[in-house]
Amino acid sequence: MAKTQHIPDARILVGIDISKTRHEVLIAVPGKMRRRRMTVLNSAGDYQRLIEVLRSFALPVMIGFEATGNYHRALMYALGGAGFELRLVSSVALARTREALHNSWDKNDPKDAQVILHMLQIGAVQVFQDPLVVGIGDIQELSKTYEMVAHAKTELWHRILTHYLPLYFPEADRFHRSSRGDWFLAFLEAFPSPHMITAMDKDAFVAAAWPVIGRRVSKAALLADIYETSRASVGLPVAADSDAIRMFRLVLAQGRSLIQSRNAIEERAAELLGDHPDYCLLRSIPGIGPINALAVLAEAGDLRRFRHHRQFLKFCGMDLATVQSGQFRGRSKISKYGNARLRRTLWLASQAAVLKPANSFRDKFERYIAQDRHNPDLRRKAYTAIAAKMARTIHAVIKSGEPYRPFFEGVSPGGRTPLCRAVEAGS
Repeated sequence: MAKTQHIPDARILVGIDISKTRHEVLIAVPGKMRRRRMTVLNSAGDYQRLIEVLRSFALPVMIGFEATGNYHRALMYALGGAGFELRLVSSVALARTREALHNSWDKNDPKDAQVILHMLQIGAVQVFQDPLVVGIGDIQELSKTYEMVAHAKTELWHRILTHYLPLYFPEADRFHRSSRGDWFLAFLEAFPSPHMITAMDKDAFVAAAWPVIGRRVSKAALLADIYETSRASVGLPVAADSDAIRMFRLVLAQGRSLIQSRNAIEERAAELLGDHPDYCLLRSIPGIGPINALAVLAEAGDLRRFRHHRQFLKFCGMDLATVQSGQFRGRSKISKYGNARLRRTLWLASQAAVLKPANSFRDKFERYIAQDRHNPDLRRKAYTAIAAKMARTIHAVIKSGEPYRPFFEGVSPGGRTPLCRAVEAGS
């Protein structure tokens, strides 16, 4: 191999198109017109072969890639461990650049590697932080697993409410209050049909159900109400040993298992992050509970790397985007080109914050909807403004190292803060 001429600040640029089993690699060497192509299989041997090739140039190496599921994680961990700089390419920016460069919508892996290399050359990339290297790997897995369990729990809960209860015990729907506790599922698992309840007298039912529903206030009155409701139920008279009841109990047991898994993840998250300084700071903000704080740390990592809150807003997809051409100028809207899980967390946290008393989030929300409290479009815009304020507050609290203090913003002319100022203005 011919020796590469050493040029000040010269570096090897590498574009990698990621896929499940193989990765297309394009290497640009300073001073050489011809680029080197490689196909790297998803194996330790090929990873080492690529590392040795890149080290043979005896120059600094910068690698650009587009995240594809989680297929890039193992390769990037190996390349980062070898001392190479890693840069992340936005999927949206890659698609737009590919269309502009090739004047076509078609794509293939070698073409994507060329476009990634071009974006690396012009600097249209982001610094990649490996979660395992920066120490948030466990936090991310806790957060993502919690979301998966919570989603499965919600889906199963809706199936119970819309399929099983209308068939076997329609009147039981009014007895459940929250999906967080499992007493209701435990009760249905023991008594899936009202006909199984009315087969006993009232005293026998109360004695059998008393330990099932846990520590409830006015337990005797609740059980008496359930018994009287069962006597007038229109549920289908299904036999207790039928396959239909077995399947109902199978689903109920799965729901209780998901509740236990969710609770275990919450306990582990509190144990893991209890002494984490950023976690404690986040918990001081209204609307940021243990799970929301976990999601923020998992998705954003160290927020101190964002020098300004506008950078964090853009990372979340809460920055403003405006379509403008000639004399036409569209309305400013949030771009939504950012971390969707983090944006959803901010939205949920903002809804919780406005329900709490004596904080600036609620004050701003009330001023925003003062013109028409029942206007759904105005309320949606208000929640968007509060979510953006939540992002700014999170960034300010973490960067300053000071806990949240419930201050109130000044009232703007008209009684509310316009959307453009709500997203752009500092806390």
